[in-house]
Formats: sequence, structure tokens, C-alpha cells
Amino acid sequence: MSAGILQNTGGRVSVIKIENVTKMYGSTTAVKNISFEVEKGEILGFLGPNGAGKTTTMRIITGYFPPTDGNAYVAGYSVLDDPLEVKKRIGYVPETPAMYNDMRVREYIKYIGAIKGVPKSELKGRLEKVAEQCAFGQVMKKNIGELSKGFRQRVALGQALINDPPVLVLDEPTSGLDPKQIYEIRTLIKSMAGERTIILSTHILPEVSMTCSKVVIINEGQIIAVDSTDNIGGSLTESHQVEIKVDGPGRQVQQRISALQGVKHIETSGDIYVIETEKEKDLRAQIAKTIVEGGFGLLELKSRAMSLEDVFLKLVTEEEGMRQ
Repeated sequence: MSAGILQNTGGRVSVIKIENVTKMYGSTTAVKNISFEVEKGEILGFLGPNGAGKTTTMRIITGYFPPTDGNAYVAGYSVLDDPLEVKKRIGYVPETPAMYNDMRVREYIKYIGAIKGVPKSELKGRLEKVAEQCAFGQVMKKNIGELSKGFRQRVALGQALINDPPVLVLDEPTSGLDPKQIYEIRTLIKSMAGERTIILSTHILPEVSMTCSKVVIINEGQIIAVDSTDNIGGSLTESHQVEIKVDGPGRQVQQRISALQGVKHIETSGDIYVIETEKEKDLRAQIAKTIVEGGFGLLELKSRAMSLEDVFLKLVTEEEGMRQ
């Protein structure tokens, strides 16, 4: 029997660890030899197109079914050896939460709390806490079947949190919500950073960039990238980009910038210039000096990072090209 919280070689605490996991459905491979870790207090975005293997991975982590090969650990407990211990430590919200439509919200959350082993003496206080945290107090007396999609999702989060789990697993948590509801759910999830370890699966790019600190990208059942949301663009590009806005004759501006050592390419659109430079060289000071010394007006200068959308499309396209 496993126990305790796993630690990686850097001494950081890993609460979720996926280790060489493969899942087969007959002759079909849903995920193939995938590995990644989620550290304590992290919100990890598990990103991939539909059918990439995200939901399969979520179900393995939560102990809904075992991997064909490999293992997954939650707070040091194996999903194979200690599935009940794993489930005690996880709050799970599937893409389409199954709830009893004829039950009132209050009774439903209390019922789930009892199933999860919350002591009766603590249940009322826990219910009030999650109702406040997930902002569904105003519908506590309503039947679940009467709720809007947004409130149903809040109640689903409430039932996942009722036993105060250290780990939260969310599968497409904003699927089908309107823009206001999406913003509210994202804000709620982000507010739990540091307090809980969260893995959030999605195919929606803004979901990850606005909510998560780390991203794992999966495609066709295989992990193709793991990094922080801030660094993943820089780790995949071979150059830097600087964007400037200049008041001056375009041809002369372009000539002066092109003459700088380390400039690889320039794209222009009106008074906007996007300058691609060698990755190891930071030319921002030289570019600014060149513009000013040329007698032109430097109106704006900023670095341009590769967006998560750029990264995702680049990786998925390259991966599909290699497999053809």
C-alpha cells in the first residue's frame, strides 16, 4: 500500500503523478505511455482537441477505471492499489455532471456529503461554506432540475468540494456556459489556486491562459508539450519578436532596423513593425536607439510572445505531419 505525498527530484511536492500510463479500449489506444505531474497548489490545464485522450486520463486519475499499463498517484496513493484512498482526496466534476433533478440543492449537497463520509456534525457548516464559495446560496431551496446551466455547474462544484478534498479534477468545466457564466466559473477556479491542486481539462485555449499556471498538451493520446503557461511559447520558438510603432517614413525605418546585427525578419503594417530577432539577442535597446537617432518618433515598443493558440496549432500541426 502506498502512502504519503510524492516529491520530485527538485524537492517540490507533486500531488498528482501520472507515470507511463496507457489505456486501451480493445484494439484502440486512447492514451499511450503518458507521464506528467501536478505540484501542490498548482492549477494545471490539460489541453487538447476533442478526442485527444483528456477525459480518459481524468477518469484514470479519479479511479473510474484502471489504466491498461502504468500507474497514477494522488497524494501518494496509487489508483491501482488504493482506489478508495484516492477517491477520498479528490473532488471530481465531469463534463456533464449527473445530478438528481427532483432533489433540492440543499438536500442534494448534504446527500453527497454523507456519501463522502463528512461527519453529520460538520455537514451543515460545510454546506454553508461551499454555498458561499460557489455562490449558489440563493438557489438552495430549488430543485436541481429548475436550475440554469450556470447554477448547475456551481452546484456540481459544490458537491465536489463538500468533503474539502485537496485535489480537484474538472473535465471541461465551462462547457455550454454563456460568457458571463464562463467568467464567473473561471474566477471561482482561479481563486482556489494554492489552496487546492487542480487539474482542468479543456479544448478551449483561453480557459488555460486565463486560469492555469501550467499546461500539458495532449494530441492523439500522446503528450506533446509540458511547461508553464508563461514559458511554453518561448521554449518552442527559435527567435524573439519585438513590436514597435514609429512615426516616420516606412522605407527608411525598415532600412535602419534591418541593418542591426541579429535582425532576421521585419513585417510591416502601416506604422507598426514586427521585428524577428535571434533568440539569444535582446535588441530592444538598440532598436530604440536606432529609431531615435534616425530622427523618427518612437511611439511604442514591446516584446511579443508566442500565444498559447500559436503554440497549440504549431504543436498539433507538427505532430500530425510527423504521423502521416
